[in-house]
Amino acid sequence: MGVVELKLKLKLKIVNYMKIGIIGSMQFTGKMLEVRDKLKELGHDAFITDLHKAMIGKDEKEIEKIKLYQKYNKDAIREFWKAMQGADAVLVLNLDKNGIKNYVGGNTLMEIGFAHVLNQKIFMWNPIPDMSYCETEIKAVNPIIINGNFSLIK
Repeated sequence: MGVVELKLKLKLKIVNYMKIGIIGSMQFTGKMLEVRDKLKELGHDAFITDLHKAMIGKDEKEIEKIKLYQKYNKDAIREFWKAMQGADAVLVLNLDKNGIKNYVGGNTLMEIGFAHVLNQKIFMWNPIPDMSYCETEIKAVNPIIINGNFSLIK
């Protein structure tokens, strides 16, 4: 690769660079890490909550206990709010959970609201779920549905 081609490639990476927080149910911690690493590979500064570390290698029941402990004792909601400051976007990892297609839980809905108030782009891995308590709220913030296609993050 020549110097001109390298400079052009670096310039394109800088233009498309974004700081992106990955949000969703912590039951999806493994997938969040996989998506974070792919976004980094594509040149983005991607992150998830630091509280995820306690969940690695745990089963669903253990993760649920850890989530509740962190929510009540570690101020998990405020912790991620702080991490979101200065980000350009969030990527909602809305996968199937508890028999609900493209699940979005209460915490994730709040984080979507935070992103909206912070004027961040909101990307969703899958279409908006058919969930009565959040469907209209999510539609109102005009998320970009990527259907797992990283090239739509820009």
